[in-house]
Amino acid sequence: MPANAALRDYLLTRRSVGLAFLQEPGPNPEQLEQLLTIATRVPDHGKLTPWRLVLIEGDARAAAGERLAQIAKAKNPAIEEAQMDLERRQFLPAPLTVGVLSSPQDHIKIPQFEQLLSASNVAFNLVHGAYALGFAAQWVTRWYTYDDTAAAMLGAKPGEKFVGFVHIGTPTVVIEDRPRPALEGVVSNWRG
Repeated sequence: MPANAALRDYLLTRRSVGLAFLQEPGPNPEQLEQLLTIATRVPDHGKLTPWRLVLIEGDARAAAGERLAQIAKAKNPAIEEAQMDLERRQFLPAPLTVGVLSSPQDHIKIPQFEQLLSASNVAFNLVHGAYALGFAAQWVTRWYTYDDTAAAMLGAKPGEKFVGFVHIGTPTVVIEDRPRPALEGVVSNWRG
C-alpha cells in the first residue's frame, strides 16, 4: 500500500475545536450520511454493532439544553441562573452534536470492554470524518454523560452508556496546537 502523505499530515496536525468556536453551516443531509458511514467503519469483533448514535440538531439543540437545565435544577434547587444558562447552551452553537452510546450485548466470547472500545472508535471516527468533510469537531463528556436521568432524556436505553458527545460545525478560529507528550515518556519496549 503506498504512503498517503495528506492523511499522514492530517493525523500529525489534527486538533479539536471547542464547542464555542463551531458555527453554521453543519453537514447537509448528504454529508451527514457520509459522516455517519465513516463513523461506523470501526473494529467490531463479532459484528455485534455494540453502539448507537443520537443526533441533536436544529431546534432540538435548544430543547435538549432546556431539559438539561431542568434536570440540573431538580438536582440542585439552589443553582444560579448563570449556571442554568450554561446548561441551556450545552449543544449550542454547534449545528450538530452526535451522542455516541455504548450498547453492549451479552456474548460468550466478546467482553463488554471490547464492545466499549468499538463505541469509542465510533466517536473518534466522527471527529476524523468531520475534518475529512471540511468541518471541525470536539468530542466531550459532560455531567450528563454520567447522569442516568439526563442520559435517558438524551436517548440512552437501559444498559447503555454514552461514551461522549461529538460537536460538529464550521470552525470560526484556527486552534494552536498544544504540547504533546514526549514519546520516551509514554513508549517502552517489552523486554520479557
